[in-house]
Amino acid sequence: MLDGKHALVTGGGSGIGLAIARALAAEGATVTITGRNVDRLEAARGPHIFPLSMDVMDETSVCHGVAEAVAERGPIQICVPNAGIAEGRALLKTDMAFWRTMMATNLDGAFLTIRECLRSMSGTDWGRVIAVSSIAGLRGLKGAPTYTASKHALIGLIRGLAADYAKKPYTFNALCPAYVDTDIVTNNVGSIMERTGWSEAEARAVMVDVNPHGRLIAPEEVAQAAVWLCHPNSASVNGQAIQIAGGEV
Repeated sequence: MLDGKHALVTGGGSGIGLAIARALAAEGATVTITGRNVDRLEAARGPHIFPLSMDVMDETSVCHGVAEAVAERGPIQICVPNAGIAEGRALLKTDMAFWRTMMATNLDGAFLTIRECLRSMSGTDWGRVIAVSSIAGLRGLKGAPTYTASKHALIGLIRGLAADYAKKPYTFNALCPAYVDTDIVTNNVGSIMERTGWSEAEARAVMVDVNPHGRLIAPEEVAQAAVWLCHPNSASVNGQAIQIAGGEV
């Protein structure tokens, strides 16, 4: 379905990003995966999947990285700003450094990635921007106001772009998963245990129980939603925040 299409996935070395990269490659796309951990990116290299060192918090890195990907593999027609961080912290314990790091990664990084990818996408007759937000982009996540704000803002960016490009052959959508079985969950388990003194099972249950179907979501479930948005019959799906959340309403 995606033969001849070039996709760029930030944070593509693991978790949701890697699952999306593999799913797009399986449909024939050539996929550039980016991140800061070069060893992890190289380990994820595969047929049609090419690693590229890039830091979404650094404008120069994003500009040069996207330009390099375009020079090597052609215009980017599928842009997946996935790179992000998730960490909870009460507002009164939130300093400016924490706030800025969250925004620089989850929001600024997506903005820069989309902007640079659109430079080449705009010269083609088809394009998809698929941002990875979160269920926290649609409702408040208790104990994580900064993360919640960053993911709400990302959906706002997507909706604004969908309005701007509504009559163009490009769509802009956001995926909003609940808790997914990735390293972020594993890291949050440790953080919860440290803050509360709970056992690993108790800390993990805090996140699992948020998902109405009572289990963590597989990264591949999120990836299939991304593939669906690239289908020819999904061209009228634009400006949407699509929940992959086990029945969250």
